[in-house]
Amino acid sequence: MTLTSTRMPVLFLPHGGGPWPFVDLGLPRAEVHALATWLRELPGRLPAPPKAVLVISAHWEESVPTVMSGVHPPLYFDYYGFPPASYELRWPAPGDPGVAAEVRGCLQRVGLLSAENSSRGFDHGTFIPLMLAWPAGDVPVVQLSLKNGLDPATHLAIGRALAPLREAGVLIVGSGMSFHNLRLIGDARAAGLSTQFDAWLVEAATADAMTRDQALTDWINAPAARAAHPREEHLLPLMVVAGAAGPDRGVLDWTGTMLGWRLSGFRFEARSP
Repeated sequence: MTLTSTRMPVLFLPHGGGPWPFVDLGLPRAEVHALATWLRELPGRLPAPPKAVLVISAHWEESVPTVMSGVHPPLYFDYYGFPPASYELRWPAPGDPGVAAEVRGCLQRVGLLSAENSSRGFDHGTFIPLMLAWPAGDVPVVQLSLKNGLDPATHLAIGRALAPLREAGVLIVGSGMSFHNLRLIGDARAAGLSTQFDAWLVEAATADAMTRDQALTDWINAPAARAAHPREEHLLPLMVVAGAAGPDRGVLDWTGTMLGWRLSGFRFEARSP
């Protein structure tokens, strides 16, 4: 692993629903514009161009953390029921087998088993937000799976193992949703429940590292926790990001709504006192 002079932040971002920024799904234009603008401006908020982007997406789970190692990953259209244009999107971002090997090395050094997959494509938790941030696909991208069971402490430990990649210029991104309950689409209760959970999540994610990690480990006891996440796969990328943050304190980098749900994105990096 080649160290750089610039230590990358780590990010948690909401990736929205399906192909929302590229196909008209009837969402309010103000909601689409706000989240899309934040994602488009992401590269300009980094301290330097990343060597590669490592994405932990809510849309991939395996028995052990598994890293994509292909050179030219295709797009994996893992959504359904959208207009035909949703399946015609193209994005030429390369993979990076070298970074994939570094990911596995980081996990191995702390005794975590891992695997690799050379044929899997980028799922929409990766290609949708990153097509906004790097539309030319000119930054290598590697994707890492969640681990079956979705244990918060395990994913915090995975993130801690990956933290050295930040020193090598790798941007670690958790792609999920701070509120994800499709059964509440159109339900008048959703806005209030999402606001209730989001208030807790912002407080937890921006606390000191020890308080943050304890709160995230015990997230199931948060207000409206199961209303926000009937299944927690869209929250677990935040656990990996928090682990990779180490002592760096989080800040609320974006907040807005989609479908009226309150959503938040976070950034973790060292700051001057």
